[in-house]
Amino acid sequence: MKNIVIFGAPGAGKGTQSDKMIEKYSLGHISTGDVLRSEMKNNTELGQTAKKYIDQGQLVPDSLIIDMLAKVYDTFGSDHNGVIFDGFPRTIPQAEALKAMLAERGHEVAAMIELFVPEEELTKRLLLRGQQSGRSDDNEETIKKRLAVYHSQTSPLIDWYEAEGLRHHVDGMGTIDEIFSRVASVIDSL
Repeated sequence: MKNIVIFGAPGAGKGTQSDKMIEKYSLGHISTGDVLRSEMKNNTELGQTAKKYIDQGQLVPDSLIIDMLAKVYDTFGSDHNGVIFDGFPRTIPQAEALKAMLAERGHEVAAMIELFVPEEELTKRLLLRGQQSGRSDDNEETIKKRLAVYHSQTSPLIDWYEAEGLRHHVDGMGTIDEIFSRVASVIDSL
């Protein structure tokens, strides 16, 4: 079982690379963003609460995310190939909670794959995605807030996963296939 945390700033290509990993390795996938967007679209209580935070470029509180994550993870059953955690964890307390949640099930994170992309390129990618998808959070003002939150609250996870011996730095520049080749070499080495 290869549970993988795909990590990087907004716009680094986590979703795109996750799709390639699912196809090649038959992994499950939990995209916190997709689950939250679905909850907001369906106007659930969680969705309404999450929308208030997301619209301000802030992170959704840990307790909401952890409960949702455990519920979705359990839908894969106890004997799966592994799950990609996309957009989670975003803080050290979330990483500790993920480690504990998996340990309760006799599972663990096999690797944290960090997709690194320079900030100027991230902004370009996110603005383009906003134009193509109509995602309301892909506008210049919110992008700046999201990147500031990433740098202050999320990037400390790089050192945390390094200390756990699980961090794998991957250059996130190039074609989708070039980047995936680098990602696959990490997974194949596990």
